[in-house]
Amino acid sequence: MRKQAKVSRCKLNFKVITCFLFLILFVINSTTSADDMDAPTAVVVDAQTGKILYGKNPDLKLPPASTTKLVTAMVALERLTPEKKITISERAAKTPTVAPRLKEGEVYTVHDLIYLALMRSVNSAAVALAEAVAGSEVEFVKLMNDKAKSIGAKDTRFANASGLPGKDQYTTVYDLTKIMSHALSYPLIREAIHTRVYVIHSEDGKEHFIQNTNQLLWTEDNMIGGKTGYTSRARHCFVSAARIDNRLVYTALLGVPNRDKLWRDTQLLLARAENILAGKNEPFVQFTNEKPVLKASYKKSASSVKKKDIIKAQKKIKANQDIKTKKTSNKKSKQKRKGNAKISSQSI
Repeated sequence: MRKQAKVSRCKLNFKVITCFLFLILFVINSTTSADDMDAPTAVVVDAQTGKILYGKNPDLKLPPASTTKLVTAMVALERLTPEKKITISERAAKTPTVAPRLKEGEVYTVHDLIYLALMRSVNSAAVALAEAVAGSEVEFVKLMNDKAKSIGAKDTRFANASGLPGKDQYTTVYDLTKIMSHALSYPLIREAIHTRVYVIHSEDGKEHFIQNTNQLLWTEDNMIGGKTGYTSRARHCFVSAARIDNRLVYTALLGVPNRDKLWRDTQLLLARAENILAGKNEPFVQFTNEKPVLKASYKKSASSVKKKDIIKAQKKIKANQDIKTKKTSNKKSKQKRKGNAKISSQSI
């Protein structure tokens, strides 16, 4: 009996140790999977269930850059026909943008301006669409924010139609997947983000050859389409839709250091989604301390766990800003005293 009891205890201890080691390996693998991504915030969502398969700070608010143009296109297509002709205004023509540059007085169809905005990310095309709909970009932005709110992107706010830097302009990767989900219901948007190359013609015959900024259209057969974005403040951004064994998923990343890492991180998200959908891994959401993570809109418990860390991080940032301000003030006072001394000596 004693021998049997000893054997039973050994078996029990072995199971406990095995479970403990498995748990450690799971935590290590989960942490590693988050750490090997360069994006400060990223997510991949199952379109069928709407649930996050993998996420890293999914509700961190950051500038949206040109991912904004998906909402611009949706609002425009709800009010304009693709065949409608639009004349480029002076303001639209002078908007900072990538090539091709549209000139004041040129006429393009809504169809072609949508392609310019979504494929090549031409800012002047986005402004032209905004003015055609609402008379001004300012009024159009109100419609954009109403649209974002109506589709459940409640952690998103726009300041312009293009995604150029603007005051109080932000989104989250989780909201971007909602935006992509609704954008795909517009045939012209779905068609544009899936097109690799296209030729645009103005009414007077000017021709523009454009190539999609989404490089994964050439390397990923399962890629339906996506929208890139970049500004010096927002860094590199991307939201996309892809199929994994006939299962639709959405990926989104914000704040990635460079374009190559943007593609690599997206491929990592797709690979993780494939493993999770195949039952090889469990869904996982990681919250890091890289930046204060704002309150999550879909999972209150995750936010409450991080609340103390957020407050602590915000206080630290404020303290650093106060120190920096004090140093700058002291430096300016010193320079002013030197300047006054120099003027006095020259006067003498």
